[in-house]
Amino acid sequence: MAHILAIDDDPGILALIEHALRREGHTITCMPHVPADLAAHLAEYDLILLDVMMPQTDGYELCSAIRDDTDCPILFLTAKTMEEDVDYGFSVGADDYIKKPFSIVELRARVAAHLRREQREKHHCLYIQGIRFLLASREVAAGGVTLPFTRTEYEITLLLAKNRGQTFSREQIYEAVLGYDKTGDESAITEHIKNIRKKFAAVNMAPIQTVWGIGYRWNA
Repeated sequence: MAHILAIDDDPGILALIEHALRREGHTITCMPHVPADLAAHLAEYDLILLDVMMPQTDGYELCSAIRDDTDCPILFLTAKTMEEDVDYGFSVGADDYIKKPFSIVELRARVAAHLRREQREKHHCLYIQGIRFLLASREVAAGGVTLPFTRTEYEITLLLAKNRGQTFSREQIYEAVLGYDKTGDESAITEHIKNIRKKFAAVNMAPIQTVWGIGYRWNA
């Protein structure tokens, strides 16, 4: 199930959202205002419900500010449904809007539709088991710090994480990361894995598992 963030200054709206979506099995984080540390937690959310008009925050400005840092759907909660308002909302990065007042049935249906669409490829970041992959900059962050991965270490880690549960041999990792046209010793993969584990160990994590006689997999 999904982790959904709802930001609205109306406690009644937040109560409705929490009641409706928690019964669908989702984890709901409700906030009456925009938290100062929102940017640091964006990767945790699979969908964001965002009020347009709040006393201290313009939902349009917030959406525009965070759009480059998250690929998750952003749905506006708004009473403003003039064509120019809707167009502007889409132009700053919103995926959809839900007109207030809305029913539980409509809310559930709209959220479910966007979560189904979220099978699309991520462009900015992935958040997998407490580890954040910044795709544009090819960085991995965990335990509140950016891990000093080389490009090859990053590619190996991303390959295993995106296919968690699947076991890859050294040959498969070598071909997937370095390509068929590369020449070299597949035992280099063993050294890369060793270095990756050492860097994860520095933040008390051990996500890569050895499957003896076969290869490696993400410890899902």
